[in-house]
Amino acid sequence: MHRRLIAPGALAASLLLAIPASAASYTPGAPGIGDPYYPAYGNGGYDVSHYDLRLTYQPRTDELEGTATLLATTTQDLSRFDLDFLLDVSEVRVNGAKASFATSGQHELEITPAKPLAKGTPVTVVVRYSGVPSTKSAYGFSTWHRTPDGAVAADEPESAWWWYPSNDHPLDKATYDVSVAVPDGTQAISNGTLQSTSSRLGWTRYNWRSNKPQATYLTTLAVGKFDITTSTSEGGVPVVNAYSKDLGDNDGAARASVERTGELVDWLSGYFGPYPFSSAGGYVPNTTTGYALETQTRVYYSPRQFANGSNTSVVVHELAHQWYGDDVSLKDWKDIWINEGFARYAQWLWSEHEGEGTTRELADYVYASHPADDAFWTVAPGDPGPDNQFDIAVYDRGALAVQALRDEIGDDAFFAVLKGWPKEHAYGNASVGDFQKYAEQVSGRSLAALFDTWLFQPSKPAAPVARGAGLTVTPGAKGAVARPKSWKKIAATDAVHAD
Repeated sequence: MHRRLIAPGALAASLLLAIPASAASYTPGAPGIGDPYYPAYGNGGYDVSHYDLRLTYQPRTDELEGTATLLATTTQDLSRFDLDFLLDVSEVRVNGAKASFATSGQHELEITPAKPLAKGTPVTVVVRYSGVPSTKSAYGFSTWHRTPDGAVAADEPESAWWWYPSNDHPLDKATYDVSVAVPDGTQAISNGTLQSTSSRLGWTRYNWRSNKPQATYLTTLAVGKFDITTSTSEGGVPVVNAYSKDLGDNDGAARASVERTGELVDWLSGYFGPYPFSSAGGYVPNTTTGYALETQTRVYYSPRQFANGSNTSVVVHELAHQWYGDDVSLKDWKDIWINEGFARYAQWLWSEHEGEGTTRELADYVYASHPADDAFWTVAPGDPGPDNQFDIAVYDRGALAVQALRDEIGDDAFFAVLKGWPKEHAYGNASVGDFQKYAEQVSGRSLAALFDTWLFQPSKPAAPVARGAGLTVTPGAKGAVARPKSWKKIAATDAVHAD
């Protein structure tokens, strides 16, 4: 057998002829979706439409086994793509064929399909995995919380990595089926509606469904021994609440607050429009955390939220997010004001409803409480930076901006904006810039100067500007304006996203 010798140039030419012209367009998807605050979060090259998670969890050992099936569509010609994940993977299949995989960075699962995927291709990705979530960390932290009788996954801006592979950024919202088997006597709680339960050989499987688009950080899983209550609001919204059976002294206050969920959903609907999801509710596990989180349809509350008694204000805050943050999600994490400024303002509206301080009185108090040299004013709610994403200024200065908008455009236009925004961008994503344009469209006024002053300037708005926004400007230090009665309850939610 004689080998044919080919000159290097001829070899290159022959190889080029052997490769389809389009092959050069197949490239790896980006290991991040492009968020300036979190460059490694999310991934490029595809869009997920549905997650099917079939899990088995043993509370005693914190062992989790799962099969995740992701339905997606490619958005470029893909040679490889990433998922965000931390547990141990045993097998990956792409469109039925085994795919090779490897890990990289802090939380990247790199998947190389057997064949490249053309842009616009429907893709089914199956990932089999197992592990002990509490042993995993990324960037020096964990969002998986062990409890005496189980565990909870609930955190922001990330929590999915510890229990399922995902495209972990709010831009890629999807529907969910979450099926979890746990030992008999233990419950598994997730988002949406409970479709069914079944028991076999000492294990009970709970099947939950979220039928509206949901951001990954808004998914939750809670396993433990709960007292579960069900009801329906006057407006027809099914409500599912759950309380750990070992909440101790916080049990009564937690129930007295969270059991008002149906009433508060109906009340908020008067401001924000029809409730956008198939169910509502919340759960209070026996955790040592101090925050609450607007996990979609099933809000997470820490027991400490109720350590000083009942607090409907925090329930109002988290339920307001179901419209502002969950239904309409941010485009980038810098757009956090749309979530937190309006959830805080909902608390101000509730304060007024309860006769414990009007929105005007609360705005006056916040403005007077922070002198011009207070660092509070250096945080720009419209783009606070990743280190200040959940700074108190995003909440309180953010709500001040909402009040300034109300004063600028008048109540009729303001409440039309408040109710119209969730409808305008239902189940999608939007930015602060998008909100400004919408408010200008509804009000017929240019709002660039107002948004710049209250959301982006790193300084306290001057007294004439504040007066123009309707604020009472009182000379002097903190305390010159009377503190509204509701302030203590509102301030108790200041750490809703802090451990």
